[in-house]
Amino acid sequence: MVCFPNAKINIGLNITNKRKDGFHDIETVFYPINLCDILEFIENGTNSVNFTNSGIIVDSPPENNLIIKAYNLIKEKYKIPGLDIHLHKKIPYGAGLGGGSSNAAFMLKMLNENFELKISENELIEISRKIGSDCAFFIKNKAVFASEKGDVFTEININLKEKYIYLIKPENGVGTKDAYSKVIPQKSKTELKIDILKNIESWKETIKNDFEKSVFDILPEIKEIKEILYKNGAIYSSMSGSGSSVYGIFSEKPKEIKEFENYFSFKEKL
Repeated sequence: MVCFPNAKINIGLNITNKRKDGFHDIETVFYPINLCDILEFIENGTNSVNFTNSGIIVDSPPENNLIIKAYNLIKEKYKIPGLDIHLHKKIPYGAGLGGGSSNAAFMLKMLNENFELKISENELIEISRKIGSDCAFFIKNKAVFASEKGDVFTEININLKEKYIYLIKPENGVGTKDAYSKVIPQKSKTELKIDILKNIESWKETIKNDFEKSVFDILPEIKEIKEILYKNGAIYSSMSGSGSSVYGIFSEKPKEIKEFENYFSFKEKL
């Protein structure tokens, strides 16, 4: 069986509170995009799971592999056979695009469908929360306003299908700990849930990503990418998540930008 786990972008990201459990409360909008990995499996006639990988290499040990975690969580409750799993990875790591979480969520959905486990969508969401905070988003895979740890969702009526995205991922990245280093959690002065429904031309003034301050200081290259996107006609530009990818949203299909020729880039209709 084969599926195509997609990435997401964050439109706005407010860090509002430091929680007692060590996590942070956030407000953000998750929006799915068409940058996809390819994930497939076949039964191998054993009781074990084997994982192989092409494209961008996944070098984490099996116990940290989110796809394997998803398989093991299902196997704890349901009788499923051993599998040979292959991932062709195109979504870059350390980009704020949710690639690993998407792989895990799609694995849960694919196991449920292929083996007719009849797990409800709500139960799949609860299982996915054991893997990662934004993993649950990819179960429904629709635009949502996310709050608390980023795993409490309110569907929103936002449609960017007539717009284009130009996404850039520099080679260098910033760790999540460093990204949080200069963030002071506080209630946002504007209401993201309201601002996101306004004309996209207003987003530049009202919708922000709280991680940008610390990440731009650490890696000025990311700030420069955002400025270049605006200079070349982006209606709205932002870093996604804690970075290091930056995207611009355009009204018309953007031309290739020379400054980005040595970067990973993704340009597509939303």
